Amino acid sequence: MLNHDEQIDDLLLEGLKIIQKRGCFRYGTDAVVLSDFAKKYIKKGAKVLDIGTGTGILPILLSAKTEAQKLVGLEIQHEMAVLAGRSVKMNEEAGVLQKERIEIVNGDITKAREIFSGRSFDAVVTNPPYKRKGAGILNDSSRLNIARHEISCTLADIVENSAFLLKNGGDFIMINHTERLADAIEEMRKNRIEPKELQFVYSDISGKPMLFLVHGVLFGGRNLVIEKGIEVK
Repeated sequence: MLNHDEQIDDLLLEGLKIIQKRGCFRYGTDAVVLSDFAKKYIKKGAKVLDIGTGTGILPILLSAKTEAQKLVGLEIQHEMAVLAGRSVKMNEEAGVLQKERIEIVNGDITKAREIFSGRSFDAVVTNPPYKRKGAGILNDSSRLNIARHEISCTLADIVENSAFLLKNGGDFIMINHTERLADAIEEMRKNRIEPKELQFVYSDISGKPMLFLVHGVLFGGRNLVIEKGIEVK
């Protein structure tokens, strides 16, 4: 049963749907773009972690786009974790999602060592808060602030803990705003996640990119490829 401030959106993908709540972070095209970028690196039978899963959109999309065996969504906000869990259950009951393939965990990435075992994931995907700690104007909604600003965790926290959780040779896949590109490359290399592919995302291909997608490999060799940019309207 839906609450008065909730709605069900059809993802137009194998019958999958998602519950969204007004006043909370709602998924956008960045989640769709990230899932399309990530799918080529997620192998059959893989165990995948989504850091900051929010509504659970990434695990739900990746359940249809990949043959991953297990998709885990980690979310620090209890309300959002419950919402994501309800979307998972709704799709399971509709018969469009295999039971227990997606697991939503309410937890803090900075305490990853208390939640998960090291070297336990084949891939980590993340669409993290893009505003540096102390930068930007905060919204009246604390739920939106946590999703957009480095309040509960920083980019450094995400990359450092991803390096702990990934298996040797595991894949780290992220989308972020272009203003964080230098920070991302610095943190990845500091934690032995070598950037392997970089792709820019444009709202207008003739203008400046607004987002970047990056794929890195834990303990990988140095060989960065920059792919042709993509335009998203």
